[in-house]
Amino acid sequence: MSVPEFIQDHSIVSDSVAEKRGPWSGLVRAGEYLTIVDLHGNQAVDSLIYDAHDTSIRYSAPNTIAGQANVFLTKGSVLRANTGAPLMTLVHDEVGRHDTVGGACSKESNSLRYGQHTVHQHACVENFLLEGAKYGLNKRDLVSNINFYMNVPVEPNGMLGIVDGISAPGLSLTLRAERDVIVLVSNCPQINNPCNGFNPTEVRMITTSAG
Repeated sequence: MSVPEFIQDHSIVSDSVAEKRGPWSGLVRAGEYLTIVDLHGNQAVDSLIYDAHDTSIRYSAPNTIAGQANVFLTKGSVLRANTGAPLMTLVHDEVGRHDTVGGACSKESNSLRYGQHTVHQHACVENFLLEGAKYGLNKRDLVSNINFYMNVPVEPNGMLGIVDGISAPGLSLTLRAERDVIVLVSNCPQINNPCNGFNPTEVRMITTSAG
């Protein structure tokens, strides 16, 4: 399978698929790149980022939003830690806008929003906990996450919506690590709203080096 054009001259460090509804994680070293390919289109990729050497330093939505004066992520966005330090930079983006405020689904939020019959459904929080345990992370370490490829418009009155995505099959984004980081992903299993087109699918995760 070919790689996106932006990283065609890079050396591949790892190349794997995050299964639909499942978790993924990886170590991305300083100067390396993580490319996420939306294989089938409109698949929300919930993501958290931690300093690989001190996981108390982790992605901060407030610092990221304040630093760029924008609630959406796109090319050039710097993903900042709770210390204000850069963790990763979005250096290539074929979609144009990604969510920072919609949060991660959980069994509790599913049952509250969509009814008690959904409480058994696997959700992003469970994926984060399952994958984070590999690094000694637990529920206290979960913070507001990024939702790559998820379309959450902010209305003039401040209301948020979760609506049909703006991605398409094969579109990709690339992040450059500014320090050694652990990236946790929940390939969102949500089927009760349009964030995945009501049909969760696989995404491709490619780590590369430009050296």
